[in-house]
Amino acid sequence: MAAALIAAAGPFDRLLADRGYDANAVRALIDARGAQAVIPSTTSRRAPIPHDRAAYRARNLVERLWCRLKDFRRVATRYDKLARNFLSGAIIAATVTYWCN
Repeated sequence: MAAALIAAAGPFDRLLADRGYDANAVRALIDARGAQAVIPSTTSRRAPIPHDRAAYRARNLVERLWCRLKDFRRVATRYDKLARNFLSGAIIAATVTYWCN
């Protein structure tokens, strides 16, 4: 599924992912697009591949955002059938979250 996600993504310079995507095939797909893979190596790798730690820490902000958005039941369970309705619900939830904090 990672190959389909990378192919569907727009242009990017770096791809941030967690350890679950640390595979040579995924890294090769990212390199073929001319981007940098910011993926920490799994503990089972004999020679760990270095990654940009500062960029990987920024990934935490996105994770916390989605965790906060999932406090809204409409976003967490995806009641909406259409992608545009789901996006509008996520935007409203993000606006309320930003406004209340």
